[in-house]
Amino acid sequence: MMIFLVQVKVMPLKELLDPQGKAVLGGLQNLGLDKIRDVRIGKHISLDVEADSADQAKKIAEEAGKKLLANPVMEYFEISVN
Repeated sequence: MMIFLVQVKVMPLKELLDPQGKAVLGGLQNLGLDKIRDVRIGKHISLDVEADSADQAKKIAEEAGKKLLANPVMEYFEISVN
């Protein structure tokens, strides 16, 4: 068994309004950063996963994403294994 560092990025679905992102966008524009057109706020989660292979570590992280880390009604997630 090895320990794999797995990164999970959780973001709001593109079709849904992101109130946090809109608030940050407004703040940035108030600071004169008017070239920024959109902001989406998400979560970055790092997992140390014990597994036999990178593929198995990814499958474990996918299960964690589906069961707990992301709300599929409002969010999607992406996984990378390092």
